[in-house]
Amino acid sequence: MKTIGLIGGLSWESSAIYYKILNQKTNEILGGVHSCKCIMVSVDFGEIAKLQHEGNWDKLGEIMIDSAKRLEKAGADFIVLCTNTMHKLSELIQQNISIPFLHIADATAEVIKEKGIKKVGLLGTKFTMEQPFIRNRLINTHGIETIIPNEKQRNDIHNIIYNELVKGIVKDESRKIYIEIIEDLKRLGAEGIILGCTEIMLLINESNCDGVIFDTTEIHALKAIEYAIK
Repeated sequence: MKTIGLIGGLSWESSAIYYKILNQKTNEILGGVHSCKCIMVSVDFGEIAKLQHEGNWDKLGEIMIDSAKRLEKAGADFIVLCTNTMHKLSELIQQNISIPFLHIADATAEVIKEKGIKKVGLLGTKFTMEQPFIRNRLINTHGIETIIPNEKQRNDIHNIIYNELVKGIVKDESRKIYIEIIEDLKRLGAEGIILGCTEIMLLINESNCDGVIFDTTEIHALKAIEYAIK
């Protein structure tokens, strides 16, 4: 089995879910008392969130490169960045390491294409929804069109992520807001919905939301195990 290098702490709530899925799936496949071989560098999300909202992507790039290099030096065979938003810097990270980088949009696109879906709604931080780094990769590399919520909805989604979900706070009223936004995206033609922030799965899943849901946290983690074992 390959050793997975995880850049975590973005936030630790979703990193813990990554770790759980990685180990559960490894044991499911290999049986016995097998568990996942992985190394994690966990950053301080308080520092990361501050830099994100200041627009200081140069400093964020330095932190991500340093994290990836530390993982490579520690023996990781490939890198998994446990967040959607910081994939804005995925090309920069890959340029500074010599091991593969498993992109969250590519992993998600594979599952979307398996279902024959061509148009999806995208939920995430404002950075993920408004900037093109996920949407362009989906359309240019995979031929998948994305729809994003309106400005007020994007603000609501973003604020719930940073003020609640990254702290592990899950509110029924916030779930209702998200579900209403998802229904609007479906009316606009979305055939499925990407939960494009690794914390959103704390709030939304297929058991409480109608339609086809693509949980990037689970998809990314499962693809990492597939790659590690293969």
